[in-house]
Amino acid sequence: MTALMSGTAATAQGVGPLLRAWRERRRVSQLELALRADSSARHISFIETGRSRPSEEMVLRLAEHLDVPVRERNALLLAAGYAPHYPETPLDDPALDALREGMERLIRGYEPYPALVVDATYHVLAANRGIMMLMEGVPEHLLEPPLNAMRLTLHPEGLAPRIRNLREWRGHLLAQMERQIALHRSEPLRALYEEVAAYPVPDGAPGAEPDEPVPYFALPMQVEHEGRTLSFISSISTFNTPMDVTVAELAIETLLPADPATVKYLHTLLP
Repeated sequence: MTALMSGTAATAQGVGPLLRAWRERRRVSQLELALRADSSARHISFIETGRSRPSEEMVLRLAEHLDVPVRERNALLLAAGYAPHYPETPLDDPALDALREGMERLIRGYEPYPALVVDATYHVLAANRGIMMLMEGVPEHLLEPPLNAMRLTLHPEGLAPRIRNLREWRGHLLAQMERQIALHRSEPLRALYEEVAAYPVPDGAPGAEPDEPVPYFALPMQVEHEGRTLSFISSISTFNTPMDVTVAELAIETLLPADPATVKYLHTLLP
C-alpha cells in the first residue's frame, strides 16, 4: 500500500519536477548532468519542465548519474508513465534464500563480536549472540517485533543509560540518519528520526570533555555490561549494484572491538 501511494503521488507530480529535485539535491547543473548522460542541457531542461517525455532508458540513465536510490528510481519510472524496473522481493521469499542464509552465516561467523542486519528504517532482520548479549536487561516492550536498532539504542529505557559517551554517540547516530534522509527522501525514516531525536537524554548522561583527546581511530560506542565498559567501532556494509529494492536497503552492521580488554571479555563471555 505504501508503494502504491508513493507511486500515485509520483505520477501526479510528474517526472520532470522529481528529476529536477534530485539534480538540485546532488548540486549538479543541467549541463553537467547532460554531459554525464550523453545528452544536451536543452533536452534536460525540456524534461524537467515537462516539454519532453524521457524514454525509459533515459530515466534510468539520469537516475544512475544522480545516484538515485533504487526505490526512488521506480518512482521516477512511474511518474514518467513506465512500469517499475526493480522488483521488491520479500526477504522471506525462496528467491532470496541464498542471500538470507549467507547473511546469517556471516553474522554468526562474526561472534563473539556483535553484528546485525537492518533494513532502511533500522528494523532488525537478524542478529547474533553478541547483539543479544548487549540487549540483556532491556525491557520486554522494546524487544517486541519489529525490533528497531535506533529505538533500542537511544530510548531512555534501552541502551542509552548504559552508553558511557551517550551525547557523542547519540549525535553521531542522529547525524547519520539526517544524511540518509537527505539521500532517500524516506518519510518512515524521517518519522523515526523525529521520534528518537525527541527522546530525553537521561540526567547526568556522560560526554567527553571538549579538549579530551579520543584515543581511538574512530568514535567508539562505550557501553556498560555487568560493570565493565566495552568499546566498539561500528562498520556498515551494503550490497554493490543491487537490482532489487529489498536488497538495496539491507545493511549489515558489525561492532568491532576497539580495545584489547573488550576482545578478551567477549571471548570469555561467548566462547
